[in-house]
Amino acid sequence: MSKGKRLAGGILLLGLIALTFYLLLRNQPVSQLLEVLGRVKPGYVVLGLGLMFVFVGSEAMCSKLILGRLGHPLPYRRCLGFSFVGFYVSSITPSATGGQPAQIYYMSKNGVPPAHGALNMMMIAVCYQVTVLLYAAVTAIAMPGLITAMGPGMGLLLLYGGVVMLALTAGMLCFMFLPNAARRLMNGLLNLGARLRLVRDRAAAAEKLERQMAEYRSGAECFKKNAALVPVLLGLNLVQLTALFLVPFVVYKAFGLSGHGAMELVGAQALLTLATSSLPLPGAVGATEGGFVTLFALFFGTSLVTPAVLVSRGISFYAFLLLSGCVTLAVHLSTKRRNSEKNTCAAAAGLNRVVPAA
Repeated sequence: MSKGKRLAGGILLLGLIALTFYLLLRNQPVSQLLEVLGRVKPGYVVLGLGLMFVFVGSEAMCSKLILGRLGHPLPYRRCLGFSFVGFYVSSITPSATGGQPAQIYYMSKNGVPPAHGALNMMMIAVCYQVTVLLYAAVTAIAMPGLITAMGPGMGLLLLYGGVVMLALTAGMLCFMFLPNAARRLMNGLLNLGARLRLVRDRAAAAEKLERQMAEYRSGAECFKKNAALVPVLLGLNLVQLTALFLVPFVVYKAFGLSGHGAMELVGAQALLTLATSSLPLPGAVGATEGGFVTLFALFFGTSLVTPAVLVSRGISFYAFLLLSGCVTLAVHLSTKRRNSEKNTCAAAAGLNRVVPAA
């Protein structure tokens, strides 16, 4: 991602945050808000931050396992750095589009070929999306009242998010395991785009498509050769998402509330995540907070739902946005230093091999 795009994404994110906080707090007396927040039990906040470390750490473990199978046994701490980079860049780019390319870039700087880095991220994305869809489907079946509580607006967002994620997942699986059908479909779309002048360079687009198809074929082969790894990855994604979805319940207990079980709040967060994760907004800022106020008023009540969204998103997004930004800077500097040392050593080795003139 270019510096210009990063800057634009950062400005858009800050603008969305400012607008979101204005809308949330415009009718909330500051003194009352501070009084309510002062009653929050700090131990539960620490627990929530710990859950977010589990969230990021689970993806890092997935990367470690996949890259190890691909012949790149990187230490866990380095994979953890990649995951923090992904969290940070995803948070400042619309629809989280910049996270995976950034991770692939830093993987390549640490000896992982870009093709293998892309394969790693693709396998993680497939497992992640399948787990989100299953979580939301089970919630919708087991707790249909939550769908009703979302109201028509959030219900439409849930439908949109479900359709988009289902289409993306089905498309990725089709590219991986039905390559011929996928190629025919994509070539038909390219031809249509060329006729409508939406695709300017048909040949270049077809070449890019073939490269992507090759990556998906590699992904399918990796899945087939490492079939036993798939349930492990799905299990890690289940742990990852459960940790994320538990944050509102931890906040619920932090306010000293009772009467609703963990699975109710976990299910509500699963539906909210599906409804907002595909929106073209950095970090889904604004939509997530608004959806939280609508849906979680069922648990917190109208008087506490605004403080609750501040604490919940403070734990699951804003605090980790700052932390992941710091870690991303550290990853960038350490990667730059490591590559500089390698280049220096390589240059010294080259000088030592020079044969003196007779």
